[in-house]
Amino acid sequence: MNLDSHVPSGPLEEKWDKHIKDMKLVAPNNKRKYEIIVVGTGLAGGAAAASFAELGYNVRSFCIQDSARRAHSIAAQGGINAAKNYPNDGDSIWRLFYDTIKGGDYRSREANVYRLAQVSNEIIDQAVAQGVPFAREYGGLLANRSFGGAQVSRTFYAKGQTGQQLLLGAYQAMMRQVHAGKIKYHPRHEMLDLVTINGQARGIITRDLVSGKLNRWEADAVVLATGGYGNVFYLSTNAKNSNVTAAWRAHKRGALFANPCYVQIHPTCIPVSGDYQSKLTLMSESLRNDGRVWVPRKKGDDRHPNDIPEDERYYYLEERYPSFGNLVPRDVASRNAKLVCDDGMGVGETGLAVYLDFRDAIKRDGRDAIEARYGNLFEMYENIAGENPYKQPMKIFPAVHYTMGGLWVDYNLQTNIPGLFATGESNFSDHGANRLGASALMQGLSDGYFVIPYTIGNYLADQEPGKRYGTDHDAFAEAENAAQAKIDKLLSIKGDRTIIDFHRTLGKIVWDQIGIQRSEAGLKKAIEDIRSLREEFWQNVYVPGENANYNKYLEFAGRVADFFELAELMAQDALDRDESAGCHLREEHQTEEGEALRNDKDYAYVAAWEYKGVNGKLEEVLHKENLEFEFVELKQRSYK
Repeated sequence: MNLDSHVPSGPLEEKWDKHIKDMKLVAPNNKRKYEIIVVGTGLAGGAAAASFAELGYNVRSFCIQDSARRAHSIAAQGGINAAKNYPNDGDSIWRLFYDTIKGGDYRSREANVYRLAQVSNEIIDQAVAQGVPFAREYGGLLANRSFGGAQVSRTFYAKGQTGQQLLLGAYQAMMRQVHAGKIKYHPRHEMLDLVTINGQARGIITRDLVSGKLNRWEADAVVLATGGYGNVFYLSTNAKNSNVTAAWRAHKRGALFANPCYVQIHPTCIPVSGDYQSKLTLMSESLRNDGRVWVPRKKGDDRHPNDIPEDERYYYLEERYPSFGNLVPRDVASRNAKLVCDDGMGVGETGLAVYLDFRDAIKRDGRDAIEARYGNLFEMYENIAGENPYKQPMKIFPAVHYTMGGLWVDYNLQTNIPGLFATGESNFSDHGANRLGASALMQGLSDGYFVIPYTIGNYLADQEPGKRYGTDHDAFAEAENAAQAKIDKLLSIKGDRTIIDFHRTLGKIVWDQIGIQRSEAGLKKAIEDIRSLREEFWQNVYVPGENANYNKYLEFAGRVADFFELAELMAQDALDRDESAGCHLREEHQTEEGEALRNDKDYAYVAAWEYKGVNGKLEEVLHKENLEFEFVELKQRSYK
């Protein structure tokens, strides 16, 4: 299989403009003849649906929540990057591009990342026009703060609610078109399969989560904006509804799945407190602007943190990385937190936590200033942890937060199946082996507002307007029957082990062997354990309730079944990639200082996997898209 990225030729700075100029257009009177399905209503999906409808296309929008406003995008609260250079600290589109490429450890496509940096400024203008209440300086300009992996302040924010406010902007734009009749909106529907006819994406099968009814939907193009798969780890910062089902079912219909082993571990989460916890809570990375990360120098020191004097505190990030200090990228901060805890310097009852301390910031700027910047985050921490972070340090520990892998897409955000597009976190394209903070919102809105509205027109211009096969076509019937058969199988097993118990066990395997650090032996063991657990799942899971009503257990059972297959592919991909890159640290490949050691000669490629079936083990074929670096020099990352 030839993976053509369709990256335009020419200078990096001119590729996107040249591409826009060269792309085909759809006449306004023809746009109303096309129908587009958008699955997912977060920032990428909401922005895309609104933009398509504004352009004149007919749109069907699907989400699994009762409201598009519940999309997980609201959880990215810290901010959104853009290269406006308001603080005059030397920022530029090139520097944002370079920081993102470097932060991703040189495992992302140059042209995509440069385009992301280019349109970042347009996103801010769009959001301001929508009324997003960004923080402002006294003179009226939008305020900026810093995030990890950059030495400039380029992160725009709305207190600690940036994701929520941006989502409200996209939601309002989308609902305007719902009321105008251009978007037909289907909440509480889950996509269970993709329908392809003559090799093109032509529709989807959904399940009405309230009635249980399966439905067939036909369209000229399908856009997946369904987020990431962090919940494969069971404990993550993701909302419990976040899942991989839509993308995975598309994968089983032929869409390639790229870089599945690349997951992001966020360093600033509230630590695990017990065996029966259902999820983890993220404290924004913005806190590392003013908070200092430390542990006691003495192992096992159980004194109250306020009683530990300055010279007995180990500010390990500041000492090890003096240039970036507490603002090192997430993968570096996470790995170092694990290392000091492994060395016995962790704090709290479990020893799996480090301190994030605002004592010096409060002394320097005053409590009112800190409260104005992070007040809602401090309240959230106190409500969950029962400790006042104004009076003593927070306890934090790394947790799974974001997934850089996803469906393989070309420069047009189209998968290898014509007519099937993937946007935002559901594709693999922009973050390489590690996503810098404040870049998730940027990619979701970039894809939804400023990329796919152009590129989908380029595809539709070659499609016959109004051509329909009908949902009684054999391909729709086959897909619906397959989805129903899987549901019937899950309900018929009647085993004696719960879905949550299986998921929790799977999550522990994935976290222990495919988490912050990995090894060849551990990955091989993980593959065997996952296969064994999956076999037991299909013989012994208990799914209570019925199909023809609201049944959360049945929903979760289908998603966990997909997690089993994805988890095996993650381990397989990690095993195949015999190097370290970004968040993906193989113990066999690290520098003398414990940093990730890449192998550019053998692994500077995108790993794109083709599904071949499951027969006791997952059968996948690896295809490679070589990454060409024309404009940046590949070198060992250093934040010292």
